[in-house]
Amino acid sequence: MSHLLETLMYQIGQIFLIPTLVIIALLFLYALQALGGFLVCWWQRRGRAPGRETHDLRCFDLLRWAAAHPAAQGDEWDVAAHRLLEVPRIVSRVAPMMGLVATMIPMGPALRGLGAGDLSAMSGSLSVAFSAVIVALITASITFWIVSVRRRWLAEELAWLQSRAPLAASAPAPAPGPAGPAAREEREWDETPAAGRAVA
Repeated sequence: MSHLLETLMYQIGQIFLIPTLVIIALLFLYALQALGGFLVCWWQRRGRAPGRETHDLRCFDLLRWAAAHPAAQGDEWDVAAHRLLEVPRIVSRVAPMMGLVATMIPMGPALRGLGAGDLSAMSGSLSVAFSAVIVALITASITFWIVSVRRRWLAEELAWLQSRAPLAASAPAPAPGPAGPAAREEREWDETPAAGRAVA
C-alpha cells in the first residue's frame, strides 16, 4: 500500500513539471514587459513632482485614476494604489515558489538516475531544475525592484492628493442667485431702508 502511494505521489509530482515551467516562462515574460514599462516611466518622471503638470499624467498612475474618479476620497485612493501594485507584487512572491517547485520535481528522476548509475539522466534532470530556479529568481528580483520603486511613487502621489483634499473641501461654493432685471429690482428693494420704503 505504501509503495502504491509513493508511486502515485511521484507520478502526480511529475505531471506538474511542464505546467510549472510554462508558468515560470510566462512570469519571466511579464517581468520583462513590466521592466520596459517601468524604465519608460522612470525616464518620463525625471525632475517632475506629482501634480506639477496636470495635463500629462501618463506615468502618474494614481493621479490618472483620481482624475478619472473625481468623487473618490481618502481610503479609495489607498485601495487604488494597492490595486495598481497587486499584479507585480503577486509575481514577485509567486515566482520563487514556482522556482522551488520546478527545482524539487526533477530531483526525483535525478536521484533515480543516480541510484541506477545513469549519470546522463541525472545531469539532464538537474539542468532543468537549476535553470528553472535561476529564471524564477531573476523574475522575482525584477518585479521586487519594480514594486519597491513604484510603491514610493504611489506614496508621493497619494500624499499630494491628500494635501489637496482640504483645499478642495474648504473652497467656498458660489452662491446661487437670480439673474435678470426682475432679480436686480428685487435686490434693490431688499437693500432699500425700511423708512424709505414707507415714504414711497
